[in-house]
Amino acid sequence: MAIGPFGTVKTQPAQSGTRRPGTNRIHGWGRQDDSRMRYRAVAAGEGIRVIMETALTARDRVGVQDFVLLENYTSEAAFIENLRKRFKENLIYTYIGSILVSVNPYKELEIYSKPHMDRYHGVSFYEVSPHIYAISDNVYRSMRTEGRDQCILISGESGAGKTEASKKILQYYAMTCPASEQVQKVKDRLLQSNPVLEAFGNAKTLRNDNSSRFGKYMDIQFDFKGVPVGGHILSFLLENSRVVHQNHGERNFHIFYQMIEGGEEELLQQRGLERNPQRYYYLVKGKCPKVSSINDRNDWKVVRKALSVIGVSDEEVEELLNIIASVLHLGNVQFGMEDNGGVYITTETQMMSQLLGVEGTRLNEALTYRKIITQGEELMSPLNLEQAASARDALSKAVYGRAFAWLIDNINTSLAFRDPAYPTGRCAAAIGLLDIYGFEVFQHNSFEQFCINYCNEKLQQLVIELTLKQEQEDYTAEGVAWEPVQYFNNKSICDLLEEKFKGIISVLDEECLRPGDASDITFLEKLEVTVGDHPHFVTHKLADGKTRKAIGREEFRLLHYAGEVNYNVNGFLDKNNDLLYRNLKEMMCRSENRILTQCFERDELTDQKRPETTATQFKNSLAKLMEILMSKEPSYVRCIKPNDAKQTGRFDEVLIRHQVKYLGLMQSLRIRRAGFAYRRRYEVFLQRYKSLCPETWPNWQGQLAEGVSTLVRHLGYQPEEYKLGRSKIFIRLPKTLFATEDALEIRKQSIATVLQTSWRGYSKRSKYQKLRNAVITIQSWWRGVVDRRKARVRKQAADTIRRFIKGFILREQPQCPENEYFLAIVRHTFLTNLRKNLPRTVLDKSWPRPPLTLTEASEHLRNLCMQNMVWRYCRRIQPEWRNQMEQKVVASEIFKDKDSYARSVPRLFVSTRLNREDINPKVLQVLGDDTVLYGVAVTKYDRRGYRPRQRQLLLGSAFAIIVEEAKLKQRIDYETLIGEGRGHTGQVTVG
Repeated sequence: MAIGPFGTVKTQPAQSGTRRPGTNRIHGWGRQDDSRMRYRAVAAGEGIRVIMETALTARDRVGVQDFVLLENYTSEAAFIENLRKRFKENLIYTYIGSILVSVNPYKELEIYSKPHMDRYHGVSFYEVSPHIYAISDNVYRSMRTEGRDQCILISGESGAGKTEASKKILQYYAMTCPASEQVQKVKDRLLQSNPVLEAFGNAKTLRNDNSSRFGKYMDIQFDFKGVPVGGHILSFLLENSRVVHQNHGERNFHIFYQMIEGGEEELLQQRGLERNPQRYYYLVKGKCPKVSSINDRNDWKVVRKALSVIGVSDEEVEELLNIIASVLHLGNVQFGMEDNGGVYITTETQMMSQLLGVEGTRLNEALTYRKIITQGEELMSPLNLEQAASARDALSKAVYGRAFAWLIDNINTSLAFRDPAYPTGRCAAAIGLLDIYGFEVFQHNSFEQFCINYCNEKLQQLVIELTLKQEQEDYTAEGVAWEPVQYFNNKSICDLLEEKFKGIISVLDEECLRPGDASDITFLEKLEVTVGDHPHFVTHKLADGKTRKAIGREEFRLLHYAGEVNYNVNGFLDKNNDLLYRNLKEMMCRSENRILTQCFERDELTDQKRPETTATQFKNSLAKLMEILMSKEPSYVRCIKPNDAKQTGRFDEVLIRHQVKYLGLMQSLRIRRAGFAYRRRYEVFLQRYKSLCPETWPNWQGQLAEGVSTLVRHLGYQPEEYKLGRSKIFIRLPKTLFATEDALEIRKQSIATVLQTSWRGYSKRSKYQKLRNAVITIQSWWRGVVDRRKARVRKQAADTIRRFIKGFILREQPQCPENEYFLAIVRHTFLTNLRKNLPRTVLDKSWPRPPLTLTEASEHLRNLCMQNMVWRYCRRIQPEWRNQMEQKVVASEIFKDKDSYARSVPRLFVSTRLNREDINPKVLQVLGDDTVLYGVAVTKYDRRGYRPRQRQLLLGSAFAIIVEEAKLKQRIDYETLIGEGRGHTGQVTVG
């Protein structure tokens, strides 16, 4: 491109290695973020706003802010080089269209202060430089304007900054959204839920000192005013195995170390703990009890405070800490071998049983024996050493995992949205935050990595579908022809993992449930038979000679969208089953710890259905998550880790190339660049570049589309370089935009030169006189503006008062222009008052008195309100209560004339009728063919002492008998009863 007179843009072949005009004219920019770089700003009516396109003049040094503007957008090398340029300038955020790419700087940047939040608040997405606040504000404003639920999907590998990104988003909403005292409490709970979840769900791993070991989806709920009023959290696949085992250099969950390091002496003594993590078997496996970047003592104080903020009572905190301590004691349980092959516990278990709230003997028995039920008979089978250790670990994982689930439920209860205006509990709108583990590839990949990568396959499928859908909708809405996009569809991989009866998960479940000697190897063999012909699946046996060397005999390889991963099948069946022996469940159901009684429900003991496997539970949870995400408008944050050593300023190109691949960034860029690289609304484009055309400068008075068309024709755009939609201009190539931006920069330079020359000439004349005249002119003009505004306001106020008084005088007349304003106010006041004073129950007959003009409408509303309350009341009626009410209606028809009946209405009918099984079988045997029509329990009182005795009165078709247990005490045939008449007292004389 070349620049002609008055900024005309002419197309020329691009020459490599040449610097575009204007790219070397700005120096001395800051090094924190694009908003701190001293961009030239455009003066707006409310202040100064940074325009995103301004940064293009420095693109050779700091790269482009949107990857869509890359010339060679198909080149992975160009993509990574742009990331490198920005990373060196501490510009950690870059866009791919509406997708935000974030690189972890491993240091604090001064870009998250309150002034930065104010800079991004209420500003259009592309008017500011890329930032997590920009996407947060854009999502919030979309929710308010479109009235549709939104969600932000945050993904990346461990250590890339996902958790920090979600924290920044929550902090932004907490600081910028409207608030009241009640709302502030909700905001505090939303923020304070983070340290609690991190303590119980995060751990130190080789890649990250604060790695989330579970997936989290949080809904932030807003009312119709845009105020946060509640929240809800869903968790996925907590890494329970970390409780009992950690790899070298890793730690258990933070809460264990926080309690030992920060807990008070009395707290530790009550739970039999010592201030030394080396004394606990579950904490020493990783050989990393202390981490320099983690202060467990301070974190403990934060967690204790946060627990009280989110509404966990002191008693619940004590019992929760008892559970945490009991897990540590469980890990120290040791077993010895008896002569008969059984095992016994060699360590003290009194404190552990006390913390779990169970009997010590029952705990010892549950850890050394297994209950087996065959044909209705219970057998106690002794465990060997390996089985006893597995039972101990299974109990530890179950106790911790269910306590974590209880904690999530407790947080949800405290965040629950409650408002009388929304009786269903449904808020106006919500913003979801998905903080989920990224694609994982280790030296040794097991069941956990299989589930995590399955999750990422589903998310990638969702992202591609929704991104394509958004692009196609944008093109369709603007009337621009949609050009088909070539992309990799990973549906076949998802089907390989989850297809019913044929997928890997189905095969794994089948192998776990089938009778016989099932093992991890038989599972691998069955996979080879079932899915061996799938192009994305290969094993050592099925591979060719070259590939076979890279796959172990106990491994299978999946060709994911992000690359190849080898999974070792050892442990797949055990981790998928993750079953707890029945007697351990029975023991925990009888626990005196109130949290554990909620975690282990007695229904589990009576439920004959086999519990779902871990993989199936995760698959169902993932399906539910996909359903939630599909119902919302998505935005994306892709987090990248620059190096594995967590060093500031180090850019590991190999590692980043791997992440760019598995995050699908190049694929997202290709979809976003399909057709046109740049698009802006007409008013934005015209406002920025109108100075480049004499016909559009200084103001364009006609239609916006015509103004943009005039501008691009003057700039020399070729027809194939752009398209005009209904409200946006689409520019195909970045070089067209770059040339336009360079033309604008040259024009700014020329204007600055002219102004500088003019000023020098002006300074030689009488500065004071000219300035004084200018001040007087401005003052007089401004005073006139202010006085005219005041006069206009006074006139409007007088007209309003006059219309109100005239309407009041004519309020009882038919509606006319003179009283319609007053009547409208009366109607609005009545309806507003009615909304606040609606009846709450069907028995509440109160109703505000309507004005004369709304009498008929008020009656209709009253009937509708009553019908609605009756409908809602009937929906809530349980079958038992419906039966009671039907009986009451029948009783009312029978006894309505009785004076004493009204007092008995509130009392419920109690069924005292005896069922056949309540009658002793011997009595039924004596009666033979005689049928009992009605039976009831009665009380006989002795004539002396009035001692009560329990009896049964049975009525047949021809007799009545009194029964004591299995004895027939008395039989009265109806034929022997002789009625001698009824007196005025209503008594019957029986002979």
